Amino acid sequence: MSAPTAALRAGTSRRTTGASRASRRRSWRGVGYALPNALFVLALFVLPLLLVLQMSASKWPLLSGNQGWNFPANFTKAFAHRLFADSVVFTLKYTALATVLLILIGLALGLLVQESSRWKGFLRTSFLLPSALGLASASLLFYVLYSPIAGPFAETMERFGFSFLGTPTMALLSTTFLIVWRYAGFYMLLMLVGLQGIPTDVFEAARVDGASVWQTFRHITLPLLKPTLALTTVMCVTGSLLAFEQFYILTKGGPDNSTITVVQLIYSVAFQGQNDLGVAGALSVIALIALVVINAVQLRAFARDKDE
Repeated sequence: MSAPTAALRAGTSRRTTGASRASRRRSWRGVGYALPNALFVLALFVLPLLLVLQMSASKWPLLSGNQGWNFPANFTKAFAHRLFADSVVFTLKYTALATVLLILIGLALGLLVQESSRWKGFLRTSFLLPSALGLASASLLFYVLYSPIAGPFAETMERFGFSFLGTPTMALLSTTFLIVWRYAGFYMLLMLVGLQGIPTDVFEAARVDGASVWQTFRHITLPLLKPTLALTTVMCVTGSLLAFEQFYILTKGGPDNSTITVVQLIYSVAFQGQNDLGVAGALSVIALIALVVINAVQLRAFARDKDE
């Protein structure tokens, strides 16, 4: 082998080795970037999920710890709980009401801000302002507003003989109003992002063709807004199915356990009355499976609409 050929091969080998080392360094750098998130997911999702699965299959009193295998007795007790069916029905009712209102109002506010030119900044800030308040803080604020003793509407409630939280229907509507007030601005922002992603040329072409405002909204805006509608619907349904703070603070599940949600029931079984983490774990697993199924059905439905 000639000297030039040997030198050429040696240089090629060195370059290959250097490239391989650089690739490995990039790979390890990527692992280093992903490691904190992986540890976060492991510590705050995977390990708690495994612990809940263990609890759901074990006899696990709150103050005594794991007492051994208790499957499927925990699930039998969970389904047989006197408030299980009522909590499921109420949670679904609240989810449907909150989702419809938040999507419609968020879309309406997004369209209002999108079409407004002079007051766009003011409207956007005004609608988003309640979102800066934590849900627990907002619930406490509305608890005072709804109070028949110290609230600003106490005299009006006494005069007309009604209460914001005194009946099941009023408690549901009053709590839903709090949620709409708190989250409407957030969903408006999501809708606004989707609306601004629609090319203006499409609207101009529709205007030239003589399409009315309603026709433009129905045949152009809504179809092109489907990805945003899918995202907001999944987020809203998931958040509503896991509702806890607002009902725990405002109604405590009352009146007469008429506003107890599934998550409230889990909390009650685990830390109040029964103090049974095993049954609470079984309820949590049931809620998780239901949530996964509902989200899968939603995503499949939106994917089918997109394909069509």
